[in-house]
Amino acid sequence: MDHGPKEGDSAGAAAGDAARGAAAAAASSSGGVVVQVREKKGPLRAAIPYMPFPVAVICLFLNTFVPGLGTFVSAFTVLCGARTDLPDRHICCVFWLNIAAALIQILTAIVMVGWIMSIFWGMDMVILASKYRYNEHRIPQHL
Repeated sequence: MDHGPKEGDSAGAAAGDAARGAAAAAASSSGGVVVQVREKKGPLRAAIPYMPFPVAVICLFLNTFVPGLGTFVSAFTVLCGARTDLPDRHICCVFWLNIAAALIQILTAIVMVGWIMSIFWGMDMVILASKYRYNEHRIPQHL
């Protein structure tokens, strides 16, 4: 008789190793280990500009009722100096990435995909604007 590992045994062993690893991580996290998670964004999502909060709300409103219009408006805020998560790219490149996102939203709005994408894009603009506003008014740590 062959008592070697079977196909299902490797999955069970991997699950057991993962459970032990999670338990070890939980035990070490109480000891002061800090875990940081960063979201990796694609070039289109990273091109969303950090705008002033009222402008972001207007872009969300526009994207809700006319898919892609708010994204189109946000592209021009890049030309006005709005920061993005693509600091190594030229301003014109980031501008055209935003224009491309707006065109994708407009062209796919017919099948509702672009409309939903447009609304989520506007919500991301508002979230980024609120983070930008929060970080802008923070007291520096060295004071």
